[in-house]
Amino acid sequence: MSDLFDYKKEMSQLRFTDEQKKTLAEAAASAAGRTAKRRRPVFRTALIAAAMVMVLAAGASAAGILPSPTEIFAPLFGGSVAQTEVIDKIGRPIGASDSDNGITITADAIMGDKYNAVIVYTLSRDDGQPFLPEGVTPEQLMVGGFSGMDWIQGGSHGTAGFTTGLGQDGASASSVQYVEKVSTDRPMTGGTATAEFENLSYSDANGDIQRLYDGHWKFRFDVDFEDCGVYLGSGETVSQDGLTFTINQVMVSPIAVQTAYTADLAVVWDDNGGSGQQSREDARQAQRYLENIEILLTKTDGTVIDLSNSGGSITPDYEANVSRCTKGEVLDEIIPLEELESVSVAGVVYEIPHE
Repeated sequence: MSDLFDYKKEMSQLRFTDEQKKTLAEAAASAAGRTAKRRRPVFRTALIAAAMVMVLAAGASAAGILPSPTEIFAPLFGGSVAQTEVIDKIGRPIGASDSDNGITITADAIMGDKYNAVIVYTLSRDDGQPFLPEGVTPEQLMVGGFSGMDWIQGGSHGTAGFTTGLGQDGASASSVQYVEKVSTDRPMTGGTATAEFENLSYSDANGDIQRLYDGHWKFRFDVDFEDCGVYLGSGETVSQDGLTFTINQVMVSPIAVQTAYTADLAVVWDDNGGSGQQSREDARQAQRYLENIEILLTKTDGTVIDLSNSGGSITPDYEANVSRCTKGEVLDEIIPLEELESVSVAGVVYEIPHE
């Protein structure tokens, strides 16, 4: 096992409430009467073969109109006035795309903070015909060559998913969206990204992989969004599971929570884990250094969001005999900072300041 332990690399489907679906439909209708220039810069990310993805229809994109970040993100992460104000501040349109074999893939928009980002891609048929064959659902979709962001340094983890187009009949939708949420252990803002996709397939009722569209799509775009995080923590310590952890930093933003901490013992990974499978000893170590670190985000209305199952990384420093760890994730909804009261890391509570 490598020094960097990527704990959580899973694909999960995002889901939408009826209110969020209504917001997207209204946004698409509003955008239909506007015009915008479509830019074609580019991007590339690390291989996520057979990634199960999330997809939604973008009426404005299908019509060749570049939607605003609010139109893209509000249906996914909330469309209240306070939430859209956050999106307006930190969201950035992209509009980079590439076409091959009658399919166009476009990076619509990006938003994030220093360590987390959300990117939305639209996949569409140029002839306007249904994107999915009859009887095939978005949960069956897989994409090859989705290779992770070359502008990300260090370890990363995240989620992604496909869903049918909102506001229209999924069986007749000519476009779908791929939404990726990524968290890293090093700053990610700034730079240029390259996205690269190869071939789209689906898993049939028997579990066999069927090719849906052949193609190779590659494009570049600038990574440009405002860091919306606040930074807490100044060396507080806590002991558990036979280790002492020093909390170096806690970052809270309207879209994510991330903490960096140091354990007072360098983790030793099991070299006898077998053919790529995590051994029992490595699983135990992951629990000690990562899983068992409780993270609770409390809102001003008293709601507590348990983020203890977040992904992260463990990097041993054998010379200093310590392990440097990060843990956190992108939230399921945008929560304005004024609606957040505190974040607790391994029992240490940090009040979130409000301007």
